[in-house]
Amino acid sequence: MSEHPHMDSREPLLRIAKRDALPLWKNWAIRLAAVVLALLVCAVVVYATVKLSPLKVYAAMWSGAFGTVRRSWVTVRDSMLLLCVGIGLAPAFKMRFWNIGAEGQILIGGIVTAACMIYWGNSMPTSLLLVVMFLVSALAGAVWGFIPAFFRARWNTNETLFTLMMNYVAIQLTSFFVSKWEHPIGSNSVGIINIDTRAGWFPTLFGQQYALNVIIVLCLTLFVFFYLRNSKHGYEIAVVGESERTAQYIGLNVKTIVMRTMLLSGAICGVSGFIAVSGVSHTISTATANGRGFTAIIVAWLAKFNAFVMILISFLIVFLERGASEIASQFNLSEYAAKILTGIILFFIIGSEFFINYRIILRKRKEKKPSCSK
Repeated sequence: MSEHPHMDSREPLLRIAKRDALPLWKNWAIRLAAVVLALLVCAVVVYATVKLSPLKVYAAMWSGAFGTVRRSWVTVRDSMLLLCVGIGLAPAFKMRFWNIGAEGQILIGGIVTAACMIYWGNSMPTSLLLVVMFLVSALAGAVWGFIPAFFRARWNTNETLFTLMMNYVAIQLTSFFVSKWEHPIGSNSVGIINIDTRAGWFPTLFGQQYALNVIIVLCLTLFVFFYLRNSKHGYEIAVVGESERTAQYIGLNVKTIVMRTMLLSGAICGVSGFIAVSGVSHTISTATANGRGFTAIIVAWLAKFNAFVMILISFLIVFLERGASEIASQFNLSEYAAKILTGIILFFIIGSEFFINYRIILRKRKEKKPSCSK
C-alpha cells in the first residue's frame, strides 16, 4: 500500500472540461478579445525587435490591403479565391472525410481550363467558352476528388494520405503540360494565354475586372450554405460526420454519401482552378494553387463549416498576408519577419476556439474540518 493513500486521489491543479454551448455573442466576444490581445502582443514584438511604432506598422498593413482601389480589388479577388476553396472543403470536412487534396483538385481544374483556352480560344465565343471551362473544370475536379473517395468506400484506405499523394501527381501533371505548352520555347512557362485576343478571360463587369470572380464565388457560397443546412444530402453529411455507425443503423448508405460528397467537394475546388486561370493569372503553373488548398483548411475549420462565416475568415487571412507583404516593403524587413505578425494573430484566433469549446477548472482548496474533541 502507498504510504500516502490520499495523494493518489488528490485532484490535479488544473482540469480541462468540455464547455456547454455558449451564446453566440459570447463566442464572438472571446474571438474579439483574442484579436485585441494578439494586436497587443504584436505591438510589443514589433517595438522590442525593430523599434518601429506599432501604429505605423498596422497602418502599413491596412494600406497593403486597402490603400488604393486597385489594392482593395486585389484583396477581394484573393479572398474570393480562398473562399471558393474553403467552401469546397466544407462538405468533406463536415463529413469527417479529410480532403487534404484541394491543391491537386485546383491544379486539375486549372489544367483543363488552360487547355480549353489554348485549343478552343480562337474557335468559340468567349461566353460559351467560359461556360464550357466552368463545366469541364468542375468535372475534372470532381473526378480527382472521387478517386480517393472510391478507394475509401471500397477498401477503407486512408483518405488523408491518399488525397495528399494525389497533390503530387497533380503537380507532376501540371509540370508535364507546362512543358508541352511552354511559350516561348525554352522558357519553362506557358506565359499569358491568349494575351492578344483575351479569349477565355473573365470579362469586365460593372467596370470592374474581378466582378465575375465575386459573383461566381458568392453564388457557390449560397449554394453550399443551403445545401449543408437545408437539404437532405446536407443532413446525411452531418449524420455521417457525427457517427458512421449511427448513419448505417438508420439505413443511410455511407459509401454512397462519401463518394457523392467528394464529387461535390472536388468539383468546387476544380472551379477554383478555373477562376485562378481564367479570372486571375491567365496562365497555368505548379504555383497556380499557391498553397490555398492548405490555407483553406484553416478557413473551413475556424468557420465551423458555415459558408457565410468563411467570407469573414477568408478576408482576414488575405488581409494579413497582404499586410505582411506591405510591412516588408515599407520598412525594408524580411517578408518572413513580417509574417511572424500574421502567425501571432492566427495563433491567438485559433487558440480562442479552445476557450470557446473548453474551460479550465482550478482545484479548489479543501477546508479542514475542525476536529471534535470528546
